[in-house]
Amino acid sequence: MGVAMKFRAAIPDDLELLRYWDGKAHVIAAGGGNDVFDWEAELPRSPIWRELLIAEQDGRPIGFFQIIDPAQEETRYWGDVAPNLRAIDIWIGEESDLGCGYGAEIMQLGLGRCFAKPEVTAVLIDPLISNTAAHRFYERLGFLRQERRRFGPDDCYVYCLTRQDWARREPL
Repeated sequence: MGVAMKFRAAIPDDLELLRYWDGKAHVIAAGGGNDVFDWEAELPRSPIWRELLIAEQDGRPIGFFQIIDPAQEETRYWGDVAPNLRAIDIWIGEESDLGCGYGAEIMQLGLGRCFAKPEVTAVLIDPLISNTAAHRFYERLGFLRQERRRFGPDDCYVYCLTRQDWARREPL
C-alpha cells in the first residue's frame, strides 16, 4: 500500500471534503442518516475531550477517525460512563477505497493512539444493528459486544475493546 497510513487533524479547510463524504450512500447507511454533524461549527473547535482526524495514505485523504472521551463529551451522548474510556467513529470516504484494507490500517493507527495514553482502559464503538459488516470487522479486531442500546433514534450495539485484549491481539 505504499507509505504508511497517517493521521492529521481535521481543519476548516476539510469542510467540503467532509460534507462530500457525509453525502455518500455508504456513509449515510453506516450512520443511520440521523447523524447531522455541524462541520462548520465543529472543525474550528478543539475541546480537550475530542480529536477529529483525517486518515491519509500517501497524502491522499482516505477516511475520518474521531476519538472522544465519553465521560467528558459535552452532549452526554454516551450517558454516564466510567472514566478513562475512549469512544471512536470511523469511516472510509470513497466507495472505491472500501475493501482495500484501509479500514484495518486506520483502526490499528487509531487504537494505538487511544491506548498510547496509559490511563485509557478500553475503547467503545456503537455500530448500527443493521451494519453487520461493521460487527464482523470490529469483532475481528478484538472488540466484544457489550449491549444493545438506543442512541436517539439509532438502534446500536455497543462494542468494547479493553487494553488487555488490545495487547493480546493478533496482527491483521
